[in-house]
Formats: sequence, C-alpha cells, structure tokens
Amino acid sequence: MKQSTPAAEDYLKTIYGHTEWQPNLITPSVLAARLGIAPSSVTEMVKKLAAAGLLHHVPYGPLMLTPAGLRAATAVVRRHRLIETWLVRDMGFHWDEVHEEAEVLEHSISDRLLDAMDARLGHPAHDPHGDPIPDANGAVAREPAILLAQATAGHSGRVLRISDKDSAILRDLATDSIGPGSALTVVEALTVVEPLTVRLPDGQIRQLSPAAAELIWVSA
Repeated sequence: MKQSTPAAEDYLKTIYGHTEWQPNLITPSVLAARLGIAPSSVTEMVKKLAAAGLLHHVPYGPLMLTPAGLRAATAVVRRHRLIETWLVRDMGFHWDEVHEEAEVLEHSISDRLLDAMDARLGHPAHDPHGDPIPDANGAVAREPAILLAQATAGHSGRVLRISDKDSAILRDLATDSIGPGSALTVVEALTVVEPLTVRLPDGQIRQLSPAAAELIWVSA
C-alpha cells in the first residue's frame, strides 16, 4: 500500500492491540468482530495488507504483523495515546471521554504537530489508562503484568493499565480512586460466584465486578 489509509491504520492498530497484553494471535473472524465489519471485508483488506508486506497470513490462519507492519502499527498507537494524554492534561477531558476523540484525530494530525504535542507533554511514557506510548522509533517499555481477574488472594501490586473498553467502568473506578499507579492487594480472588475484593493503601475494601477485573492489569 503506497499510502496509508484510516481503514488500514485501524486494522494494524487493532491487530497490534490484540497481542499487546496477551500472547494469542488474532484471527480474521475476531478482527472482523472487533472492527464491527463483515468478514468478507476483512478478507479483502487482509489480502491488501499482506501484499503490501505489512502482515503474515495464511488462509483461515491467524494474523501476524511483519516488522514493517509493526512499525506502522506502533506509529498509529503512538498518535492515539499521545492525543489521549493531551486531551486529559491540556484540554480538561476525563479519561473515559478521550478514546473516541483520539480515534478521529489519530488519522489527521501531522507528524510536526505530534512532535510538538509530545514535547509539550514532557515526552510521557504512558497514556491516561496506563498504556505505554511507543517512542518515535516504535520502541515500547512494558513492565511484567498480570490480569487482576487472574490474581490470587494475597497478591499485591500497582495498577499498570486499565483498558478503556468500557467507559462506565472507568467512571466507577475513578469514583473509587482506582487508576494507573494505584496500589492494590487482593483480599478475595475472583470466582464464578464471588466478585474480586481488593484492599486500597488506606485500608479501604472495594469489590470489583468480573467485568472490571478483566480490564485491569497489575504488576506481577
């Protein structure tokens, strides 16, 4: 593909994001569900991305970014996360309001504006949700983490990342003063019948729903 398009960037970013916090590769059917489009449309775009040298793909198999695809994907991710950080720090947005705005702006701002934004923000390493921001070369620094839903009783760690998948959960966590950097200790592990219970540094106890526990990563 001689010139990147918003659609191609969305594909690459989604493929990258799928394996950012877990090892299983994404399949075309899962990619179609994530993007909310027909599987036939995914098939056509996957062929184009593979022909452009951005994807490794065999029919009906999972998708893997090539080195060139990884560079392109991290460039989009960098724009998205810097924009989210700028919206929160400089524009007064809350962390549950920035994802959709960044989805639009990431395809339109220039590299010059992005570099100026990065410098103004002091070259942040993480966005408001704790996701690492790739540097200008695509390098990412990531601390070992486990999903809170899989943590056992007694595990203590800092919140490293909270997925922005559910805005309502982000608002609820903010009300409980839980965000990136928060120290948590698991009091009761998540079970099929019981919510996960954590202790905050001030001794307060909070119960988290399974949906919330599935969106939070803590230090391992």
